[in-house]
Amino acid sequence: MVGGSEAASLGFEVNWQKTKVQALGCREDMPLTIKVQGQDVVVVKEFVYLGSLIHSSTGSTCDISRRSAITRAAMQSLENQIWRSRLTISSKLKLYNTCILPIFLYGSDCWVISEMDARKIDALDQWCLHMLLGIKWYQFVWDDDVRKLTKQPKLTAIIQSRQLTLYGHIMRIVVHAHNMPMT
Repeated sequence: MVGGSEAASLGFEVNWQKTKVQALGCREDMPLTIKVQGQDVVVVKEFVYLGSLIHSSTGSTCDISRRSAITRAAMQSLENQIWRSRLTISSKLKLYNTCILPIFLYGSDCWVISEMDARKIDALDQWCLHMLLGIKWYQFVWDDDVRKLTKQPKLTAIIQSRQLTLYGHIMRIVVHAHNMPMT
């Protein structure tokens, strides 16, 4: 192992029970384990790293679905105490934007969003706003009316804005690193 002796001199060693390997891309003939320095290491299709789901497909759909489920659970846990309470819509929206949206948006700056992902994200967004406003599934309320009432931008628009902000930061780093004037 490269640097193994330096790490060992500091008291570090590989925990082979926790070590996993992930191959990127989809392959049917992927072995269940591989040998690394004489140790069997499990090959995994996905794992959670720093709160984001990393999938071997290299797509974002799995992480979006995971974040969506976590967001729905958070919304439902606040249903009786907050969403059905007598708080003003303004107060509920502040709580939603402060406590719920960050759950979903974590890591979204790096997502690659397909058309189907975008539809699912906007459906989650509408579901959350309907719950916040106390609108039941059987009540006929136009999505545009919900959006006008809450004055909330679409979740896909928020994600796109965050992605553009990240790309802007990256471009400034690249320009600064090359001492190039920005135009």
